[in-house]
Formats: sequence, structure tokens, C-alpha cells
Amino acid sequence: MASSTPSSAAGETAPSGLAPAISAYLIWGFLPLYLMLVKSIPAFEFVGWRIIWTLPLCLAIVAFRRQFGELISALRSPRSMIALLASSVLIAINWFVYIWAIMASEVYATSIGYYLNPLINVLLGTLVLGEKLSHRQWLAVSIAAIAVALLAAGAVTSLWISLSLGFSFALYGLVRKQVSVGSLPGLTIESAILLPVAGGIAAWYAAGPQGSAFGQDWWMSLLIVFSGVVTAVPLLLFALAARRMDYSTLGFIQYLSPTIVFFLGLFVFHQPLAPAKLVSFVLIWVAVGIFVWDLWAKRKAVSA
Repeated sequence: MASSTPSSAAGETAPSGLAPAISAYLIWGFLPLYLMLVKSIPAFEFVGWRIIWTLPLCLAIVAFRRQFGELISALRSPRSMIALLASSVLIAINWFVYIWAIMASEVYATSIGYYLNPLINVLLGTLVLGEKLSHRQWLAVSIAAIAVALLAAGAVTSLWISLSLGFSFALYGLVRKQVSVGSLPGLTIESAILLPVAGGIAAWYAAGPQGSAFGQDWWMSLLIVFSGVVTAVPLLLFALAARRMDYSTLGFIQYLSPTIVFFLGLFVFHQPLAPAKLVSFVLIWVAVGIFVWDLWAKRKAVSA
């Protein structure tokens, strides 16, 4: 998953970005099915390979979209590079926690994390950027806080997963918001920054007793290469949608992904839903409903 600031261009309508938006969130939602195919690979090693194979695909798409000018401009800006260094660390943490959690069958915890993410965005906007929260937003954040407290009381072993995912992705979006670098060029630079570390991880596992996961089996190697596709393609679709849709519509669609993950955990992976998690989900769904209601109310007010 990635962060961007949606905007509506003059003369464009919301439906023009609907297909790429839904496609992006469908890919992110069904990502656990792919990750279960590579469950035999250590999560740390897989993150390394994901970074390694994301970079060439990003460069190919940047070349296709003729965005090398934007890429070079960011590379020449010390401020942008410092921000992208920070964002690369945050997205690497987010990827590792998410992949490890799915492989460890903590599917619900990841779903909760991404349900919390927009609410954490709102809270960070208030605390860091000095933005004002509406009464409905305060109510949504308060209900989400109660849900987190319930998790702390009844599902403390998985609470860190949800909070790590929610905060790392929210902080990632906050950092990326400070620099005028597009989603795709930004991910390209982030992948390049992380490449030495990723290469070191791959080399360390290759030198170990079990050897590298890449190259031993053609099917597994193909799945590893595919990690670059499932990273870059939904980001590109999201970037297309973000330019063509208004914030409130895209803000509503983003809940498609954690909802799919929740139902995968329930009906595909048959994960038991503990009472604390069930109540937390209900509270978070209420908070999300209030948050979306607030977005639509603001949209109508602006239209009026």
C-alpha cells in the first residue's frame, strides 16, 4: 500500500478514476492470498526480494510515463531526499510487519491496522500540522481509541501489529505529504535507497545453511519476481485514481482493502475471531462510518 493526496482536475468526473481506484484496492485487499503462496520464505528475506524486484519495474514504468525529469529533480533536492530516506524506512517497516503478520496468521490484526490508518491520519494532522478536527471526527477518533483499548485488554499479543501498521503508514503519508514528489518516482527512489540493505539481506540468507529462496525452485522464484508487480502496479493505479477523483470518494473506497482482508481471515483462512477483536471491529466500523459521513457532509457543503 501507498499514500498520496487526491485532487480533482477541472472537467474530470469521479467515474473516470473509479476503475483504477477499485482495482488498486482489490489488489491490496487480496494480497494475503499471494503472501500465503510464499509463506515458506522468511518474512525478512521476502521483504528484501520485494524491494529488489520493485525497483526495476518502477524504473520501467517511470520510463514509460516519461517521469525521469521528476525523478532527477527529486534526486537533486536535499530536502526531498531526506524526506524520502525517512519514508523509505517507514514503508520498509510497514511491509515487514504486514508480511510477517500475514505469514503468522495474524490476518485480523492487519485489517484493524488499515481500518485505523485514516483515523490516525486525521489525528496526526491535528497534532503535527495544526489542522482542526470536526465534532464528528473527534467522535470517530474517540471510538477508535476505545477499540484499541479493548484490544489492549483482550488481544494484547496482536495489538502491536495493528498499531505498527496504522502508525507506520500514517507517518509515511505524513512525510510524503511534505515533498512534491509523485507516488511512482517516490517509490522508485525509496526502493533505490533500500536496495543496498535488501541486497545484504538476500546475500545473508544465500550464505546461510538453507540458501536463498530465489533460484532453488522456478515457481517460487517466479512468485518472488511477481512481488515487484504487486507492489508497483496497484501504486500506479492508485496514482491514476488520485488525480481523477475527489478526496471523499477515494476516502470511502480505501476501506475496501481491509474489508476484503477481514473476510479472507474469516472465510478463507478460517481464523477464530476472539470476542475482544469482534467488539473492536464493530467499534472501528462505527468510527469509520462516522468518518465517511463527515467526508460526505463536507463534500456537500463545498458543492453547495
